[in-house]
Amino acid sequence: MSNSFFDANSMIEEFNGNSNSGPIFYGYTMTIGPDGKPSVQEFGNAKPDRLPVSNAREAIVDTIVDEKEKVVKLIAEMPGVEKTDVKILVDKNVVNITAERGDKKYHCKVPLQHKVDENSAKATYKNGILQLVFKLVLEKQTGKKVEVE
Repeated sequence: MSNSFFDANSMIEEFNGNSNSGPIFYGYTMTIGPDGKPSVQEFGNAKPDRLPVSNAREAIVDTIVDEKEKVVKLIAEMPGVEKTDVKILVDKNVVNITAERGDKKYHCKVPLQHKVDENSAKATYKNGILQLVFKLVLEKQTGKKVEVE
């Protein structure tokens, strides 16, 4: 993984003189899931060995699955915008979040790993933090139990 960081540094040096590309950032978030397994996610508007995709920043998003409450929470950090600037579109288990105010631009697509009820979505935004909550769709067990005679 450290090689990716070195690649990112050389990429930043390569685009240092290009003022049209806007800020360039790239990184990783590492978390431990409820199952005890680590999860590594990339973020940023540039990837190693690629040009910056856009001048919009990719919001840092954390996904929390609460089996006890039967909800999926997406928490996104987007400082510098107001709640009226935030637009959320849910389509086929992908959440598309955009926000723009002045020079602050955010955009991210978050794939949902669990089935959720799109109509149950509730969003709140306060102090630069967007919280989006979905109810989990519980799949009913299919099949038939067969008794042994």
